[in-house]
Amino acid sequence: MAFELDPNMPSELAPLAWLIGRWEGAGVVGYPTIESRNFGQELVVSHDGRPFLRWESQTWILDDDGNKVRPGATELGFWRPLPDGEVELLLTHPTGIVEMYFGNSSPAKIEVRTDSVVRSPHAKEYSAAHRLYGLVNSNLMWVMDMAAMGQPLTSHLSAELKRVG
Repeated sequence: MAFELDPNMPSELAPLAWLIGRWEGAGVVGYPTIESRNFGQELVVSHDGRPFLRWESQTWILDDDGNKVRPGATELGFWRPLPDGEVELLLTHPTGIVEMYFGNSSPAKIEVRTDSVVRSPHAKEYSAAHRLYGLVNSNLMWVMDMAAMGQPLTSHLSAELKRVG
């Protein structure tokens, strides 16, 4: 699907403009404390004319035939581009976790690490993460490493999403 740049988009969003749109695809979730599974993902990245992007991600666990089994993770948040290619990602999760990531963007690539993680008293133990996003052959590829449940920073998620809107 061809991507057209919104002429009303604030100039500050230019480094992240390639994220804007609706994406769908699949990936793999795993961790030393859980069994590896395939997941599906729908991601909507938008802007309302102000210099930040809105991020809405929904996932679901898939069976071996690719059918939805149950809901997975949900994230709501914002990308905030900063001068000199720096970027912040603020994410909230219904599981009682709020994350603030900080990192750098370059053409079609973003790398961020948690600057802070806030957990409710009933949220799982989770202390840090590293995320890498890239536009590869017009697809959004991403990976996430996580430190949680007594484990060091370890591979947790990866996915490939296609632009569908």
